[in-house]
Amino acid sequence: MSALLRDDVEIDFDADIVVSDSDHELALTLFHQMLRIREFELRVNKSFLEGHIPGTIHLSLGQEACAAGACHPLNVEDWITITHRGHGQALAKGVTAASMMAELFARDGGCCRGYGGSLHVGDMSVGAVPAIAIVADSIPITAGIAYAFRARNERRVALCFTGDGAAGEGDWHEGLNLAAAWNLPVVYLCENNLYSISTRIDRQFKNTSLAARAATYGMRSLVVDGNDVLAVQRAVAAEVERIRNEGGGPVFIECLTYRQGGHKRDDPGSYRPQEEVDLWMGRDPLARLERTLVAQGAGGDVEELRAKVSEELDEAVAWAFASPLAEWKVDS
Repeated sequence: MSALLRDDVEIDFDADIVVSDSDHELALTLFHQMLRIREFELRVNKSFLEGHIPGTIHLSLGQEACAAGACHPLNVEDWITITHRGHGQALAKGVTAASMMAELFARDGGCCRGYGGSLHVGDMSVGAVPAIAIVADSIPITAGIAYAFRARNERRVALCFTGDGAAGEGDWHEGLNLAAAWNLPVVYLCENNLYSISTRIDRQFKNTSLAARAATYGMRSLVVDGNDVLAVQRAVAAEVERIRNEGGGPVFIECLTYRQGGHKRDDPGSYRPQEEVDLWMGRDPLARLERTLVAQGAGGDVEELRAKVSEELDEAVAWAFASPLAEWKVDS
């Protein structure tokens, strides 16, 4: 069985991540960010099961490299749009773990005062537009944001997180066409985890190469290993540089990744072949980078980062519990 069913890409499922001496500090920074996202999601899952979080949650376990790598090259003035699976995206852009946790707990101290919850996290002060949970709607909206940047002659970049399922929506095509036609300063970062809820990508599309489809609109497009955080960071950094300093137009970056679980908390993901799950679990983005860092003698740094993240999340949970519940007001 093919894990990708694609003939346009090759992935070595046994390869570890290569970290050069010059990239060592960057690798530690990105590992720290991925670890924050992973441990945040695990705390959220625990709190949800304990009944502290209303509604539902869509976790990004296994997709941390996409968010951490994509947001690293961005400035505070650059804006991102976030998906329904957006906790990691928001954290990577600078939304604090404490305000995020309080938001999920429906507390007044949350990043959206407890009104948004899991599906609408964000903080405009760090350039994280509160999440747009409707699939594909953020694609034309991000084009509009990028248009505003260009119209004001600002050297800012908009980055839109999206998933493979969005490619079946009309907004996907209209938004990409608009961005290309107007040569807008936008990065479309697709987290292709192969599944739209329970439907595999090859059951939805005859052409499963989303980058190839995006290219037909006349924009740059490329495919990267979405479980290699350094590969994602390099790709986005190069495109942001091209857009910001060379007046370049839009780009579509397809990150091949995999979610380590079902679509949401009541989905066991049993529709996925076990062989496929085992293969991708072996490519866990956090474990891959940790193996390389430890082999290069950075085991002590890794343990320090674990302790730092644990302390940060302890404080985040405490803040959430201490914050008063959001005040729900209904106009009469």
